[in-house]
Amino acid sequence: MNDLNIEFPLGDFEKLISQIGWGSSHEWFSFWNSKKEILSIDKFWDENVNDDWIWGLALPLLSQAYTFNKNFSDRKIIGISALPGTGKTTLGKWLESISLKFNFKISVISIDDFYLPSKEMELAIKNNPWKVSRGYPGSHSIDLMKDKLLEWKADGKLNVPVFDKSLRNGLGDRAYWRHESPDVLIIEGWFLGVKPYCGESNISEKFIPPLSTYESSYRVNIQNNLEHYLDIWNLLDQIWHLKPMKFEYMNLWKSKQEKNMFIKRGSALQDENLFNFLRMLNVSIPHKSFDKINSDILLLINQERKIINVGLN
Repeated sequence: MNDLNIEFPLGDFEKLISQIGWGSSHEWFSFWNSKKEILSIDKFWDENVNDDWIWGLALPLLSQAYTFNKNFSDRKIIGISALPGTGKTTLGKWLESISLKFNFKISVISIDDFYLPSKEMELAIKNNPWKVSRGYPGSHSIDLMKDKLLEWKADGKLNVPVFDKSLRNGLGDRAYWRHESPDVLIIEGWFLGVKPYCGESNISEKFIPPLSTYESSYRVNIQNNLEHYLDIWNLLDQIWHLKPMKFEYMNLWKSKQEKNMFIKRGSALQDENLFNFLRMLNVSIPHKSFDKINSDILLLINQERKIINVGLN
């Protein structure tokens, strides 16, 4: 444990490990150190991923999923709430792969896989102030999401759409459907767990440029849309919130993510489209709403995406 490059304090972390079912964090660290050969970290994580990301998030989350599968007869859904660019996709792929080596199956899906079909989406996002094609509350098939989660809870069969951002010249659309039978389901999203904000948030929020009149009025629509997501949040058995110390860090992470995507795929958000999408992410939901997410586990992240604290919320 001493040779690991982790900066988060072990006091709060100890409580998390205890809740998962381990006698001590020392026992937990020793167990996973003995399993290093089968963790396949190099296949999924690049050299920029720190020890604290693996030991503070990935392995505790895997441990929690394993405990849920082993100790509970009902099927559990874990939610991951994290802003765009945080690294949710890479984490999800690793969890799906590594769980099989421990004789159970995790499936990771995204709220964004439930984006509305193209024709419905065009109506839902028509005339939004940021000219984005998707992304904010109100652009998802909520009833479909709820039905599919309940179906999996009932019979263990997962049947969900997969959204491909590259279709329709970058506007995106449903590409195919996943048919799986996971033991534990993880669903992630950038505003997962966010509830309608009660109170006047515009007074204390300062944006550059300032909110336009149209942006302010459109945010009221988004708050109304969030009401429909509450049934989804209520289906989650646990929420892990990856929270940056400052919301603005997301701009750096998302911009870098899109730059890397363009290098790999030749297609990504750029220039005005990237600016507009970041503007939507920054102003569409009051930042205070993210402080009020009723998460079970809270991880605080600095600008370099290092975990500086992890524990029960």
